[in-house]
Amino acid sequence: MSKFIFKARKANGEIYSSEKEAVDRYDLYHMLRESGSEVISVKEKKTSKLFNTNINIPFLTGRVKPIEKINVARNLASMLEAGLPLSRALSVIIRETRNTTLKKILEDIDQEVTSGQTFAKALTKFPKVFPSLFVSMVHAGEQGGTMAQALKTVASSMESSYNLEKRIRGAMMYPAVIVGVMILVGILMFIFVVPSLMKTFTDLNVALPITTQILLIISNAIRDQGLLVLLILIFVGAGLRYWSRKDSGKSVLHALVLKIPIIGTLVQEVNTARTARTLSSLTKSGVGVVESLTITSSVIQNVHFREVLTKAREAISKGELMSRIFAANTKIYPVFLSEMLSVGEETGKVSDMLADVARYYEDDVEQKTKDMSTIIEPFLIVFIGGAVAFFAISMISPMYSLVNVI
Repeated sequence: MSKFIFKARKANGEIYSSEKEAVDRYDLYHMLRESGSEVISVKEKKTSKLFNTNINIPFLTGRVKPIEKINVARNLASMLEAGLPLSRALSVIIRETRNTTLKKILEDIDQEVTSGQTFAKALTKFPKVFPSLFVSMVHAGEQGGTMAQALKTVASSMESSYNLEKRIRGAMMYPAVIVGVMILVGILMFIFVVPSLMKTFTDLNVALPITTQILLIISNAIRDQGLLVLLILIFVGAGLRYWSRKDSGKSVLHALVLKIPIIGTLVQEVNTARTARTLSSLTKSGVGVVESLTITSSVIQNVHFREVLTKAREAISKGELMSRIFAANTKIYPVFLSEMLSVGEETGKVSDMLADVARYYEDDVEQKTKDMSTIIEPFLIVFIGGAVAFFAISMISPMYSLVNVI
């Protein structure tokens, strides 16, 4: 169980804040709705790990890959559509699953379902494996008697997000390898090449230009104080990581990412596609718009996109149009999203319009990631050329002086 600090609105319009224990956010939403309250905001209360009362079962700490969760949803949907009861469908998947962690989780869920618990409630025991998006859509499917369709929708939504991430990782692999090799070669040169050349220049009293002196300082630092340099880098890296997890750090870093040429546009389109896909899937499955926005904000990582979703949720709670908020934040979400939302609100086809937006940006991101190596290659050439030129000038300049001395 976790503690949550929340703000909610009673049926008479009174807004209040309180704390409550729940399995997860979804469970809290459910309890508050049953009491006649509407959730405005929720924040998990952090507790010391030393006094954490949650029980962690060792064999459940392994990793479940996204593709495995997608396959569970898709296979369950197919078997339910074929007429199999949920418990039997789960037992079939359990037998076919090779991942020990996932097998144990599914066995636990199967026991819960067999004992009379709802599938959605059983899933809430494993929030790190089955996110709120998965649970909410399953819950909506149970309520509406469309479990198979809900599982198909969640599988499609998760697969779209997974493919987006996979394409981006693949596109960034090439530049990452090139930069990594450059750093490795640079370190080796600073350790073995630069010192021998510098010794020659020093012995002959050759005047060293500023660029060569910089290389000498770096070389000496790496060769003589390598451990200290490594410790400083680790310390700085740990400090930056800690800062990046704080709200202030996230705000600055996420804003900087959006300003990087090419990468910023890609990040905007990825977040737009994910927002549209998640909202479309949830609203189409029957989940309320306010709850859909809350769940979508938990799926989005960039804090600036989440802030817009929070504003949209508050606007919906007040009876305003969601498209108005997106139209007022076109520096974060593109104009196309707000325009399509506006059309959807006018025609009553918000889910369909959002699905179209998601497809558009998913296709665009796919094309851009395919072309990423071609786009990044000129920048890499300039970067590598600049580094090589700096090193060459730093080494050649003293050689001219050496020729004059001789």
